Amino acid sequence: MNGNNGPEQHDLPGRSDRVSTTGYSEKINESNILKRLFYVTTTVIGLIPLTVSPCLAGKIRVIDESRRVVLSHNVNPNARPIYDIGGTDYSLPMEHMVITLQRTAEKQAELDQLLADQQNLSSDNYHKWLTPEEFGKKFGADPEDIDAIKSWLISHGFIVEELPKGGTWINFSGKVADVERAFGTHIHDYYMNGKIYHANSTDPTIPEVLADLVGGVVSLHNFPRKPMNNGSKPEFTSGSEHYLAPGDFATIYNVNALYNAGINGSGQTIAIVGRTHPSSTNWATFRSMMGLPGNLPQVIVNGTDPGDLGGDEDVEADLDVEWSGAVAKSATIAFVVSKSTNTTDGVDLSAQYIVNSNLAPVMSTSFGACEADMGSAGNAFYNNLWMQAAAQGITSLVASGDSGAAGCSSADSTSGSGTGVNGLSSTPYNIAVGGTEFDEGSGNFWNSTNTSNGSSAISYIPEMAWNESGSTSFCPPGETCSGLWATGGGVSSIYNKPAWQVAPGVPSDGKRDVPDISLSAALHDGYLVVTLGGLYRVGGTSASSPSAAGIMALIVQKTRERQGNTAVGLYRLGNAQYGSGGVNVFHDIISGNNSVPGVTGYSCSVGYDQVTGLGSIDANALVSNWPMPTATVSLTPNPIGPQTVGTTVTFTAQGSGGTGDYEYRFWLLPPGATT
Repeated sequence: MNGNNGPEQHDLPGRSDRVSTTGYSEKINESNILKRLFYVTTTVIGLIPLTVSPCLAGKIRVIDESRRVVLSHNVNPNARPIYDIGGTDYSLPMEHMVITLQRTAEKQAELDQLLADQQNLSSDNYHKWLTPEEFGKKFGADPEDIDAIKSWLISHGFIVEELPKGGTWINFSGKVADVERAFGTHIHDYYMNGKIYHANSTDPTIPEVLADLVGGVVSLHNFPRKPMNNGSKPEFTSGSEHYLAPGDFATIYNVNALYNAGINGSGQTIAIVGRTHPSSTNWATFRSMMGLPGNLPQVIVNGTDPGDLGGDEDVEADLDVEWSGAVAKSATIAFVVSKSTNTTDGVDLSAQYIVNSNLAPVMSTSFGACEADMGSAGNAFYNNLWMQAAAQGITSLVASGDSGAAGCSSADSTSGSGTGVNGLSSTPYNIAVGGTEFDEGSGNFWNSTNTSNGSSAISYIPEMAWNESGSTSFCPPGETCSGLWATGGGVSSIYNKPAWQVAPGVPSDGKRDVPDISLSAALHDGYLVVTLGGLYRVGGTSASSPSAAGIMALIVQKTRERQGNTAVGLYRLGNAQYGSGGVNVFHDIISGNNSVPGVTGYSCSVGYDQVTGLGSIDANALVSNWPMPTATVSLTPNPIGPQTVGTTVTFTAQGSGGTGDYEYRFWLLPPGATT
C-alpha cells in the first residue's frame, strides 16, 4: 500500500509496562503517520541438572520435608535487592502456578525416536500423530507419581486445578503463605518502573523424594516476559511511504499462485496465543477493508476472562489475529485468551491450553523471554510443551525477537548487554521466525496507486536483514533508527544441535541456532493493522510469525494432514537448495546483520545464517515442493491385457505411501495403440 501525504508529527502515547510482545507499530490515519508504539521480545536460561534420589516411579514415596533439594536458577533477574520493598502479604493469591514434570530417561529416548520417525519419510510411524491422551499414556508421568505430587500440594493447602492429558505439568493455586511453606522460599514485593511486582527472592526447594519427578515451578512471580523501558520515543516524520496490505504480501511472497489453485487455508485452523480480550470490531473492519472473506476469528477464553487490557496488548492481539488470517485468508483463527496472575503469565497458560486441547494443526506465539531470564523450570516447560505439540502434529511458530543479538535486552534500550536468544523460540521443536527488511534501492516495486484492497506491490522485493537499531549502517529514508530494533538470532545456551539442522551455512557449533526462516518485520514498509480504533503500521517479528503461520496452514491444506515440527522439512529443502541445486523455495538473504548498540551480532551470508535463517519464503514454491513420501500403486492382474468391448474386467488396485486420497485413471486404447 502506498502513503504519500506530507510530514506530520505527534506526541507518543503512553506505554504499558506489562507488555512483552515482539514488534512495534505506529498509527496511520489516511496514510499519515500519527503514532509509534513499541514492542519487545524476551527469553529463557540454561537447564541445570539436579542431584536426586533414585527413581521411585510407581512406588510409594515417603516424603521427608527435612530432606530437600534446591531448584536452582529460578529467581527472576529483576528480583534484585535494590528493588526489594519487603515481604508480600501472606494472603495474596498465587493462582495457576505450574509445576513442570520430568520423564524418565527411557521414556525420553522413546519419545526422541518417535519424533524422528514421525518426520522420516520411510518410517512406518511417519506422520502418525498422537492425541494428548496417547501422549500422556506413552510419555507422561506415571499416575502414581502424579498422585504423589498432588497429595503433597494438597497437604500444604494448595488447590490442584488441572491435571493435563499429556502428563507433563500440574496447575495449582494457593496463597503466598502456602508457597513459602511448601517451597521453602520467600515472596517479596519489588518496586520497578512505578509498579509493584511479586517474586520469590530465593530459589525454591522441594522434598528430595520428589526431585526425580519435578522439573520445577515455572514461575513464582508476575514480572512480565520483558519489561519495557518507559520514556519518550523518537517522533516520526512521514514522507513517501509504502505499507504492507495482505494483497502486497501475497504478491511479494508469491502466495497468489496458491490462492488461484484454491489453496487459501480453507478447512484449517490456526491457534494464536493471547492474554487480552479485545473487541472483534477491529478484526471485522480489517477483513472488510482488505478485501478478505468475512469469516471472523473465534475467541476462546481459558479460565477467568482478563478483559480488554487495551494499549499495546491489544495491538499485539490484533496484529496476530489479523495477519495469520490475512495470509491463510479462508482459515479459522482461534484466539486463545488467558489472564495473567501473580505467578504465571497468560502467555504460558494460553500455549498450554492449545497443546493440551490439541486445538489446531498450526499455532503462533509472538511473546518471549531470553534464555537467561526464564529460569531452568521455564525452559523445561516450553521444551516439553513444544515437544508434545510436535508429537501431536502441531506446528509451533515463535517470534525470534526484536533486540537483534542482544536478546535479553529491551528493544527500546539505548544499549544491549550481551548476546541472548528468545527461549520460547530456541527449542528444537518449534520454528523460530526472524525478520527481514525490504531493500527497494533504485528499483520500481510499487504501483503509484492502490487497488480496491489497498495493495500496490508489483513483484518480489529484494530483502536484507531487518535492522532499524541505532547502530545500523542503513536507515531507510524518512525513518529514525534507534534502540535495538533488529531481528533476533544467535546461538542457544541450552539446546544441542538438532539432527535435522543441516544446511550450508549452519555453524558447526554443536548448538541450536536461530532463527529458522524469516519474513518482513521492519517498520519500513510495515504491516497494516486495524487496532486501537484506527489504522496502524506494525513491525517486529510478532508480524512475521503469524504471517508464517498462515503459510504453514496452506501446507497443511495442500497435504491434507498435520505436519508437526516442520523445521525438518524446511531444512531438507534448504539443504537441497543451497547444497545441491535443489528447487529455490527460499530467498537467500546475504546483506545486513543483527548487531545493535553495545552488542556485536551476526552477519548474513550465503545459505543459512543466524540473522535470517534459511531466508524468506516463496510460498508457492514451498507449498508445491513440500517433502512427501512417494506414492506407489499396484494393479492385479498387471497387465490387464487386450479386452473385448463390453467385457467386464475385475482387478485390484493397491496404493501405498504418499498422503491423502489415491486417484486411479484408465484409458481405453484402440487396437494397436500403446499410448
